[in-house]
Amino acid sequence: MSDAHQGSEADLARHAEKMAKKKAAREKIMATKTGEKGLVIVHTGKGKGKSSAAFGMIFRHIAHGRKCAVVQFIKGAMSTGERDLILKHFSDLCEFHTMGEGFTWETQDKARDVAMARAAWDKAKDLIRDESNAMVLLDEINIALRYDYIDIAEVVEFLKTEKPEMTHVVLTGRNAKEELIEVADLVTEMELLKHPFRSGIKAQIGVEF
Repeated sequence: MSDAHQGSEADLARHAEKMAKKKAAREKIMATKTGEKGLVIVHTGKGKGKSSAAFGMIFRHIAHGRKCAVVQFIKGAMSTGERDLILKHFSDLCEFHTMGEGFTWETQDKARDVAMARAAWDKAKDLIRDESNAMVLLDEINIALRYDYIDIAEVVEFLKTEKPEMTHVVLTGRNAKEELIEVADLVTEMELLKHPFRSGIKAQIGVEF
């Protein structure tokens, strides 16, 4: 047998031993993770994909036949693929409420924006209190919180004291408040490294909406 072949067999054996140790260590860790709870999940940061990732979890719930709900705080002026798909095919499993009328610079009416945000938060509270909803997505609520259209202290207190134990709540949008990050169980910050908008490429169907 050639030295090269023997070396290859030795490498494979070392790799198999290394992976076996990793698997055993992983299984030992996983054996201690037996708890379940409804999570407060925050997707924030300047990078793209905050809402897309959140809708991925909504579609997982739909796929498992679990009831869920979406409240959109800002996006509302244009149709999106997620909303159209849910309303057309999965409205029995997922309530969808588009409460906003667009971004703040589009409406240019602060009083109206505040009223819309408050109405969206009231709807969100009703949906979260309903224990038949396994997950509630509050899309772009962080923008409403950033501009103080909704009181962050009220949101945090509600999540701490009124959210049902097994209900997941997902809150998206850049510039998440520190108070929200503090109370959350899972926080992901999307980092922007490169974006086609900087090269003159507009938002495109199937990518942005």
